[in-house]
Amino acid sequence: MKVLVINSGSSSIKYQLFNMPEEEVICSGLVERIGLNNPEIHYKSGNDKIDRVCDIPNHKMGLEKVVKFLLDEEFGVIKSTSEIEAVGHRVVHGGSSFSNTTIINDEVKSKIKELFSLAPQHNPPNYEGIVVAEKMFPKAKQIAVFDTAFHQTMPVEAYKYSIPNKFLEENKIRKYGFHGTSHKYVSEKAIEYLGTKHSKIITIHLGNGCSMTAVKNGKSIDTTLGFGPVTGLIMGSRSGDIDHAIIFHLVNNLGYKLDEVNSMLQKESGMLGLTGFSDLRDIESEAENGNKECQLALEMNAYRIKQYIGSYTAAMNGLDAIVFTAGIGENSDIIRKLVCTNMEYFGIDIDIEKNKVRAKKITEINTLNSKTKILIVPTNEEVEIAKQSFELINLEVKKK
Repeated sequence: MKVLVINSGSSSIKYQLFNMPEEEVICSGLVERIGLNNPEIHYKSGNDKIDRVCDIPNHKMGLEKVVKFLLDEEFGVIKSTSEIEAVGHRVVHGGSSFSNTTIINDEVKSKIKELFSLAPQHNPPNYEGIVVAEKMFPKAKQIAVFDTAFHQTMPVEAYKYSIPNKFLEENKIRKYGFHGTSHKYVSEKAIEYLGTKHSKIITIHLGNGCSMTAVKNGKSIDTTLGFGPVTGLIMGSRSGDIDHAIIFHLVNNLGYKLDEVNSMLQKESGMLGLTGFSDLRDIESEAENGNKECQLALEMNAYRIKQYIGSYTAAMNGLDAIVFTAGIGENSDIIRKLVCTNMEYFGIDIDIEKNKVRAKKITEINTLNSKTKILIVPTNEEVEIAKQSFELINLEVKKK
């Protein structure tokens, strides 16, 4: 079975076409810097590798370009869209409606739209990907894999907010967590690498969106993102944790409207608000050239990650390994070094030379004397989405 996986992030689209259940990658690629300067599309199949800079102002155009690559007469991998039997979509927020992988219909799409306000940078492009895929692949089953699913194992003391009980009971307002597909994949790989099921791991997913998860014995017990994907770490354009009194001050005393504040916290804050740049590669380059704002932003970013390492180590009463993953986590030796410096109390001791790597496989970057393993584990949300999509279709077939 050919399964196409579409993973739409806030400024990127990862895609892979698989033969399942073999997990054979037929082709893969990335559309990056969507809506930013110099967007790029990358495509790889066999010996064919294509990298192009082109105008990609939104996710819809990015997805249309991906489909053109798949169908291209010279280097494409399918003759007709009917060859693809399933399209698996990463959907960030499932709210209280979805905790499992789901075949998409009009009702599912409607509920995903209802959650736009809770994940304004992700659910809209996720939804757009579904709509475009339905048109491009009319015979394929469209399947949603929700980022919130892995975090359903959090205990009530971790997911419940200290507001009146009725808001959880009647309105399902609670911590949901995100990036669950990635945290699930890399934590399982790390547990396999460590060789024990009894483990205490902190997974650190760093991209344009960022989150951390405390994973105890393979289960998520807490995570930095909450009811919506704006809390926790400092992100590309999202603020992460702030004092909520600031919101009331902006509205009551500085004349801002609530929707303006929401937009600012989601789209104009984080590293973008601190530096004028949302792409970490630009920020690191500027910092190296002496830009004080960028240097401070990198320090603030690492400081916030350190805070949560301490918090989650306490929650698990121990720590066996920390795992860096996703675009920044896998590629930025600068961030990894800043996070792991002066962390000896937690048994974290980074090897500076080993850290100078862009890992393509599980890589250990701690010193031999480090009590805590420091691992880079490349994430592959697409494989996880393909597996879940294939399993759901088989389950539906067996029911019939």
